[in-house]
Amino acid sequence: MNPRDAYSAYGFTIHSDPLLPPEIVKGAFKGMDDLLKRDYDRGHLPEKPGWNPGDKIDALVKIEQPQIASKSVLDLVGHPAIGEAAAEVTDADWIQVFWVQMLIKPSRQPANGVRVNVGWHQDRNYWQIWEEGSELLTAWVALSDVEEDCGPMRFVPGSHQWGLLEGSDFRGQDIDAVRDGLRLPADARWEESPALMQAGGLSLHSCYTLHGSGPNTSGRPRRSFAIHLRTQNSNPVNNQREGVTRYIDDETICPVIYGTRSSSR
Repeated sequence: MNPRDAYSAYGFTIHSDPLLPPEIVKGAFKGMDDLLKRDYDRGHLPEKPGWNPGDKIDALVKIEQPQIASKSVLDLVGHPAIGEAAAEVTDADWIQVFWVQMLIKPSRQPANGVRVNVGWHQDRNYWQIWEEGSELLTAWVALSDVEEDCGPMRFVPGSHQWGLLEGSDFRGQDIDAVRDGLRLPADARWEESPALMQAGGLSLHSCYTLHGSGPNTSGRPRRSFAIHLRTQNSNPVNNQREGVTRYIDDETICPVIYGTRSSSR
């Protein structure tokens, strides 16, 4: 099935082979390490550094808006291959980045007591600043190979058609309990598809698609960026610039990565 049909039918599509050039991935990998050292070559702090040099990586590292601080991360975030892939599945006239998260999931055995799961959730639950009907999606870009033992992101096919559900919990460590707490439609069929890919590969998912992930037991960190995107069919509520919309007028932070931004808000 081609990416556009898969996205329409399942709410996600996975590019398992690299879409991004090796030099872009390598540069962003180094940029990620520099961010952990608080070495900011753009001269600005990320939105929430969330990290202190020397800290042990034993829980999920999540740094907001890392492209504000790193040139090489911005090069990855703004790469046209991501925009082209997103435009292919949405038939968009233009695509803009509106928020980015840098993610490092450490390798830990569940018996160690500290889990680094990501609970089942729909992104739309956290993006109420956008008007109803706004077309929002996420490109999840791998900087390291993601295999089954890496705690890959898992999607629930077709869940983008279930509407906005109660019970989303990104931080929920007991992912089975989070699943049991979701209020699903009576005819919902629960299946899970892992997003397995090579470094430089990516997945795309709708803001209504349920997703989460279990523990990484691979022996190596799982490195990625979640790049949140909007099409021309999106507007902030009351044209507000706050929360995840507060940088959308600054294309040095939130680049347009496909087409040319129109006059829509």
